[in-house]
Amino acid sequence: MNEKMTRNIGIMAHIDAGKTTTTERILYYSGASHRIGEVDNGEATMDFLEQEQDRGITIASAATTCYWKDHQINIIDTPGHVDFTAEVERSLRVLDGAVMVVCAVGGVEPQTETVWRQADTYHVPRIAFINKMDRLGASFPEAVEEIATKLSANPIPLFIPVGKEGEFSGIIDLIRSTYLVYSKEDQGKTISEEEIPASMRAEADAWHEKLIDSVSSFSDEITELYFDGQPIPPALIVKVLKKATLERKALPVFVGSSLKDIGVQTLLDGIIEYLPSPSEAAPIMGLKVKGGDEVAVSYDREKPPLALIFKIQVDREAGPMSFVRVYNGTIKKASTMFNISKKKRERVNRILRMYANRQEEVNELEAGDIGVIIGFKEGRTGDTIASEGSQILLEEIRFPTPVISIAIEPSTQSDSEKLRMALSTLTQEDPTFSYKDDEETGQLVISGMGELHLDVLVTRLTREMKIQARVGKPQVTYRESVSTSASDSERFSKVLAGKENEAGLSMTIRPRSMGEGNRYLCSAKVRGMDDSFYEAIERGVKNSFNGGIQFGYEVCDLEVEVTAIEYNELTASLFAFEACAAMCFDKVARQAGPILMEPVMKVIVVVPSLYVGEAISSLTSRSGIVTSIESRTATEQINAQAPLEQLFGYSTVLRSATQGRGTFSMEFDHYAQKTH
Repeated sequence: MNEKMTRNIGIMAHIDAGKTTTTERILYYSGASHRIGEVDNGEATMDFLEQEQDRGITIASAATTCYWKDHQINIIDTPGHVDFTAEVERSLRVLDGAVMVVCAVGGVEPQTETVWRQADTYHVPRIAFINKMDRLGASFPEAVEEIATKLSANPIPLFIPVGKEGEFSGIIDLIRSTYLVYSKEDQGKTISEEEIPASMRAEADAWHEKLIDSVSSFSDEITELYFDGQPIPPALIVKVLKKATLERKALPVFVGSSLKDIGVQTLLDGIIEYLPSPSEAAPIMGLKVKGGDEVAVSYDREKPPLALIFKIQVDREAGPMSFVRVYNGTIKKASTMFNISKKKRERVNRILRMYANRQEEVNELEAGDIGVIIGFKEGRTGDTIASEGSQILLEEIRFPTPVISIAIEPSTQSDSEKLRMALSTLTQEDPTFSYKDDEETGQLVISGMGELHLDVLVTRLTREMKIQARVGKPQVTYRESVSTSASDSERFSKVLAGKENEAGLSMTIRPRSMGEGNRYLCSAKVRGMDDSFYEAIERGVKNSFNGGIQFGYEVCDLEVEVTAIEYNELTASLFAFEACAAMCFDKVARQAGPILMEPVMKVIVVVPSLYVGEAISSLTSRSGIVTSIESRTATEQINAQAPLEQLFGYSTVLRSATQGRGTFSMEFDHYAQKTH
């Protein structure tokens, strides 16, 4: 298919804004599904994991393809819950455009702001869909206002609702000045264009004036036509608005109610009219393998194949399914590709195009396409796949650190091996999940992004993978760091198999600012010493980062500089230098004022105004610090920071303090020294 006719889009929003319901309608109207699956009945096509249907939320981003007006639309439906932010992150990395669904009642909610910031990071052009106009308390002007103030966006409404709540009956197209009425008989498939109701005429004219005013700031031609009193062709407005949207200077706003089958087809038209095709999308950044220089990668079908793995899903029969976005060239079935990140050759056994829970086998994927490759054994999320001659490494996807852990043990010995294999599968699929053996207790410990995240994973182990296991209470994943600088030296000398193995190093360790991460430097240079020895020293230091200083927790926010190297080519060995680096790190780190670091969470509490006092005291009693309070209609949003350790069971406390009317969400913010 012509790439101009392709759109790679994501649907993103806060939990419960109606993303999945909107996607279901898109699949129905585009003919990809023959009936509408409802989230509330546990029948959504895109929520095909058993738990998604049970919980009524999206957990894994699902990829699907549908067709609208001769255009191929590849859609990725992403989760809205903060524990699954990594799913959103990896999806945005490969999208060309996004639809942001905003609830007409809740407005711009905390997770909406999070995904908006993520989309800014990846320079993704967006359009907005204000959903749930049929709900009690819906307000279109307030939702538009919140988009402008909270997201610092430039919302330009292209449609306005006729009526609201139970009276919501259709929408007015401001560009073409028509009233669109959706038939209830065929679930909104038939749309009739009518005259704008007399009672809405003045309001529609006022919104139309605002639209022309907003669009004229991007076009002198529209300004001149307006001042000359000439009609402004709709095609010109669309053209100007598309350019502004691609430059992320404008946010076209659509409106409707997915549940009531109103406004989704106009949203589909908007996806085609305002969001970019692969060749119109901004280039993504890559690194040259040799030298590490940054290079812009733009769409090109003629170049050798270049693609990014953005998700792994392990299928019992097929094995690992690698979801890929192709940026250049064509990937063909039965060809051999090179995983640049892992430096391994991989074979393309099969290529699939996904239709949510159904799939179709294809022979190739072209530049601009999204699909699934079966056959890659080593591939992981964020890996670059290319032809062997290619020397471009696409920018890796960075994932947040797991902050919460629980001990897990198999109920029977026979389940032990099955459990480890299952955990290995889950880590392959989910980069924010990890597991390790605790050396002190001998327990198997799994770590994730939050209580819900771990709960979902444990449920998958027991239900999907049929493993009987006992689970402990959630524990905080701590880190270690240093508080002062320290320098010292270490020598290693050992006779192995009759050969002397010697190495000597001097090292300085310094603390870094909060959130800066670890850094390794080597300022010592020895004439005639092979690069492999420098690599062995770096390996020894970096492996020590995982082993901790005093308590065995991973280290964070420190800098290690190797300042001197003792090297004798007769007795030097890679093993000696790697071991010496680990010993030297251990010795110096213990002198640098080791400290225990705990995860501090960004907490957002939304409560009715009546309960603000109770909510604040419930946070401060848990060592929380309130950073700001935002007033909304009838509710207050309290922004705070609190140690994760103090937040276990907080939802129960908040519910009882606010008679069940308060809600909260939290996400990892930074590690800070544990003081209590």
